[in-house]
Amino acid sequence: MNDAVIDLRSDTVTKPTPGMRRAMAEAEVGDDVFGDDPTVNRLQAKVAEMLGKAAAIFVPSGTMANQLAVRAWTEPGDEAIMERNSHTFNYEGGGAAALSGVQVLPIEGKRGVITAEQVEEAIRPDDHHFPRTRLVCLENTHNRAGGAVYPLAEIERVAAVTSRHGLKLHMDGARLWNAVVATGISPAQYAAPFDSVSVCLSKGLGCPLGSLVAGPVDFIERVHRYRKQWGGGMRQVGVVAAAGLYALEHHLDRLKDDHANAKLLARGLKDVPGIGIRLEDVETNMVFFEVPRAKASAQAVVAALREQGVLMTATSPSRIRCVTHLGVTQADIERAVGIVQRTLKGLLS
Repeated sequence: MNDAVIDLRSDTVTKPTPGMRRAMAEAEVGDDVFGDDPTVNRLQAKVAEMLGKAAAIFVPSGTMANQLAVRAWTEPGDEAIMERNSHTFNYEGGGAAALSGVQVLPIEGKRGVITAEQVEEAIRPDDHHFPRTRLVCLENTHNRAGGAVYPLAEIERVAAVTSRHGLKLHMDGARLWNAVVATGISPAQYAAPFDSVSVCLSKGLGCPLGSLVAGPVDFIERVHRYRKQWGGGMRQVGVVAAAGLYALEHHLDRLKDDHANAKLLARGLKDVPGIGIRLEDVETNMVFFEVPRAKASAQAVVAALREQGVLMTATSPSRIRCVTHLGVTQADIERAVGIVQRTLKGLLS
């Protein structure tokens, strides 16, 4: 990334650090389709242990990870319950329908959180007229809710409902690492109520690609079969798995810096007249703010900021998202705040 540009579009824009590149270059590799890549095997074992699950499997992307879990837990014609603004429902290309033949029942949550009562109410009766409810998916942290942390107590209440009804519970934990650092709750504690968990390496941890799915051994065997079927089998991919191992050892604790930078950015934006922002909603590494459409659309604001070297994302005609990450320093945030303040003063005055 050009040093002059401050890229706040996503934590997916990070590039491998020098230490990560060295680890990748020196990785011991083999053919992972045969199960012969020792670096992949170490990564899978490490993530399974961190999440307290029996097994894990390395896949190319977070979308594939979630969709593999949907396919492995369901059969065509089943129904999955998801929060209406969740990534799995909104941003995975209709994968549940296209790849698994699964119908999704979306529920409106509060900042990404659906309650045990909402899940209970949404479960279909045992009647031939209805699809069979088989799976509930939760997202932690929640992207469209601004990086909100899903409270563990509510997760446990939802898990009690799914267990009582014989349903499976999956976590889209693409940014679970952020929840762990924000709360001090361990990955295994967060994962314990779930039958399966996906975690991502290419967001806050800064790897070039890769996610993992973790769960029981028989479930991972099904995931492995569908991964092959969907073209997700990879060969000497230890060069990328090495980046994941490096990130888990070196980049996990530093997520607190991203959270601090997000709060710093939010406080700076709060001082811009005309902007709508709730500081209490900034829990991890995301900042969302509203601009008055009557004066300037979110797209117009983003375009004006791009001209000044600050990149953000318009998520609606009036809403803008910023994401902090290891490619952005405190000094970058301070500079970005000044640019935003000057640019928006001109646009909104």
